[in-house]
Amino acid sequence: MSHAVRLPCDEGAIRSGPRATEGAPGAGLWVLAATILGSSLAFIDGTVVSVALPAIAREFGAQGADVQWIVESYALFLSALLIVGGSLGDRFGRRRVYALGVLVFTLASIVCGVAPSVSWLIAARAAQGAGAALLVPGSLALISASFDPARRGQAIGTWSGFSGITAALGPVLGGWLVTLSWRWAFFLNVPLAAAVLLLLRRVPESRNPEARELDLAGASLVTVGLGGLVFGLIESSRRGWADPAVLAGLAVGGVALTAFLAVEARAKSPMLPLGLFRSPTFAGANALTFFLYGALACVFFFLPLDLIQVQGYSPLGAGAAILPFIAVLFLLSRWSGGLVARFGPRRPLILGPIGVAIGFLLLARPGLDGSYWTTFFPGVVVLGFGMALSIAPLTTAVMNAVDEGNVGIASGVNNAVSRTAGLLAIALLGILLAGVFDREMARRVQALPLDRSARAEVLAERTKLAAAEPPPGLPPAEAAQIRRAIALAFVAAFRATAVASAALAIMGAVCAWTWIGREARRRSP
Repeated sequence: MSHAVRLPCDEGAIRSGPRATEGAPGAGLWVLAATILGSSLAFIDGTVVSVALPAIAREFGAQGADVQWIVESYALFLSALLIVGGSLGDRFGRRRVYALGVLVFTLASIVCGVAPSVSWLIAARAAQGAGAALLVPGSLALISASFDPARRGQAIGTWSGFSGITAALGPVLGGWLVTLSWRWAFFLNVPLAAAVLLLLRRVPESRNPEARELDLAGASLVTVGLGGLVFGLIESSRRGWADPAVLAGLAVGGVALTAFLAVEARAKSPMLPLGLFRSPTFAGANALTFFLYGALACVFFFLPLDLIQVQGYSPLGAGAAILPFIAVLFLLSRWSGGLVARFGPRRPLILGPIGVAIGFLLLARPGLDGSYWTTFFPGVVVLGFGMALSIAPLTTAVMNAVDEGNVGIASGVNNAVSRTAGLLAIALLGILLAGVFDREMARRVQALPLDRSARAEVLAERTKLAAAEPPPGLPPAEAAQIRRAIALAFVAAFRATAVASAALAIMGAVCAWTWIGREARRRSP
């Protein structure tokens, strides 16, 4: 789930190449326990934070851009440093780097839980992202290094199944914790991390003596590039496009990303081997990943805001509302893998994103009234079905598009693409959301029987989006009218983001139709 959240069965961090493993035999049980619990830190955190955002915004009086930064600061460092994190594990020891990631992630979680301001929280979320970049690639890398090929598939299946269960528990558990305090959503990571660190004492160390060199120049440039771009996009809704800081951020981001591509084309061991994209299937699968996971950001960032701030759901109810999406994914993952064996990846990768697009269009239908079962439930289920149809074929297409010696880096690239897609989509869809909300809010408030000063006070709240409040002291009837205007404006804005997400999913289907399996079609008579 990606804002970010990368789905368990598509984590993609298996490394190929020589391995050196030390430790007692029979450590597989400890490896599985440590990697399942460690992965759950990242999987649960993503869904927990989604349902905690309205409570955080309310306590700090945060504007819409601040709420975006709470998610984007984490996603930025995770996206930019993900491949580097995997390389560090190969080079310096997978257990060591995995443990370091757990420790950094947990310390940052504690800072998030005690943050006195939104600025502190954003900075701590950035540190969490850096820790996750060390933690996330290590799960499957440790399993791959600790199990022989005959048992590795079963071990990965066990990890994927239990990780799916923890991901499914995330929204409900997060919703329950937020009813106590949003800060508990971060403190939850502390006992989990302590258990992981204890289990890691029984896990043998492993490393790759022929590990690739670290691409520090590439990692620095992509971090600066994505950071500048995201800063410009998010802050444009608060400062305006003509603001010097916004223009500087966009310029620095564009120059750094251009330099990143130039460095990667010449680097001896690039973190992004551009030669892999000569395969039409690999290029198409990653383009599909970018559009599909960019669309998915709508579910885990904007939908909880709509459910809690506008529809009146409790945090627990909002978490439970998303649960059918994860349940459908979990239940249909094995069936989806069978489709690949029967039909190949191309047809499922055309039909799956189309199903996702239909799910988003269904999510764009609800207004302010109606039962969950007739409003959001159909869209959530159809969305889950479309993603279930897409994930296993997408993984297969990526892995089959490269030779055996490059499956690790290919999988890492695809994982990084999915994270980057969520990062950029939240920034871009946030601009759309803010623009539609501003227009609708102004139109609806102008139609209300308010005096000039009251109208100006209401419009000054627009940067808070659905968390905007009527001015104090108004008669109850007028305050109710203003709240309804705010809610209807956000519904219109959410509908716009859902339709835009449907368009992104359709673009993913076009990528599959155009590129996936093109080499095989050229060879066939």
